[in-house]
Amino acid sequence: MPVFRLGRKPIFPDPRLAEPDGLLAFGGDLSVQRLLEAYRHGIFPWYEAGGPILWWAPDPRLVLFPEELRVSARLLRTIRQGRFKTQLDTAFAQVIAACAATPRVHEEGTWITPEMQQAYLQLHHAGFAHSLESWQDGRLVGGIYGVAVGRCFCGESMFYHVTDASKVALVALVERLRDRGFTLLDCQIPSQHLIRFGARTIPRAEFLQILRAGLDQPADLTGP
Repeated sequence: MPVFRLGRKPIFPDPRLAEPDGLLAFGGDLSVQRLLEAYRHGIFPWYEAGGPILWWAPDPRLVLFPEELRVSARLLRTIRQGRFKTQLDTAFAQVIAACAATPRVHEEGTWITPEMQQAYLQLHHAGFAHSLESWQDGRLVGGIYGVAVGRCFCGESMFYHVTDASKVALVALVERLRDRGFTLLDCQIPSQHLIRFGARTIPRAEFLQILRAGLDQPADLTGP
């Protein structure tokens, strides 16, 4: 399959035309309009600083259906102890900056470049990108952010500065997605960490079908 070069218009080729590793296209920009068009077609950006913007649509796709969430007994005890307070959208810029700055095992640098941070901050101001934060003694100690499209929440990255802080944020997010009528949490690519929470891979075609079905009647993550 060819890798497509994007033009000025915020349009994408069919995600089913992606390379076996999921790479679909390169180029374009990170405008709100283009990012929303990407996510609504099951496509997301992922690239290294200094390189071209790369757009992906992997097959299979790792997803977490809210009703299939699994929480270990140990983590459940931590949640019940109330060690962390979770909140939605009170520190989006801090969360994405922390995700970019937190070192990760077997990774050098970060794909969350300043350009990416600014783009998702604009998505947040437009009402599409959200963060779920964990707080302890008034300090931000963990969180996760992503993009809501239709009835799908596309998780992008998470971080923690205190053990279990990001796990508690993830559980709070998935429970909120379930309560607000979201169909799934898109985890994008395989991760043993998320598989332990109940995430599983499904064919890209099935993912796209579920995604499309929720676009006409979007769920609201931020309502009362």
